[in-house]
Amino acid sequence: MTQERELGYRAPQVCKLVGITYRQLDYWARTKLIVPSLQQATGSGSQRLYSFSDVVQLKVIKRLLDAGMSLKKIRSAVEILRAQLQSDQPLADVTLLSDGQTIYAAHSEQEVVDVFRRGQGVFGIAIGPVQDEVEGAIHQLFPDHTQYAGAVEAGAT
Repeated sequence: MTQERELGYRAPQVCKLVGITYRQLDYWARTKLIVPSLQQATGSGSQRLYSFSDVVQLKVIKRLLDAGMSLKKIRSAVEILRAQLQSDQPLADVTLLSDGQTIYAAHSEQEVVDVFRRGQGVFGIAIGPVQDEVEGAIHQLFPDHTQYAGAVEAGAT
């Protein structure tokens, strides 16, 4: 029976996949924002080896930066999520949302929390289901009419 080895990605490949510079990747690894899980640099000439999950987490960080989040806030959010989720890969274990000011973690469809407020719940509204609900209510109110029945045309008296 053979053991499967996880495919690893070296720094130049990771930089291309994520869209960051080598300098950014090196800094993030040295400051332990995201460290390579397959092989860390052990001195001059050694190479870091990143897993697929590492690359995904790095891409999430890049997207948060692109959305206007500061690296300081991202670093804080990663640390908070590491502790909350008790995970070395917190950005792979949760769905994140951001408005450029804060970061929200969606643990499920029903639970979205403000990461910086240590779990303060937030209220979200998905527009699609609301539209379906209104259309259903209109159909119940006016079952014999077509979609949007009962709506008055603009300018009608």
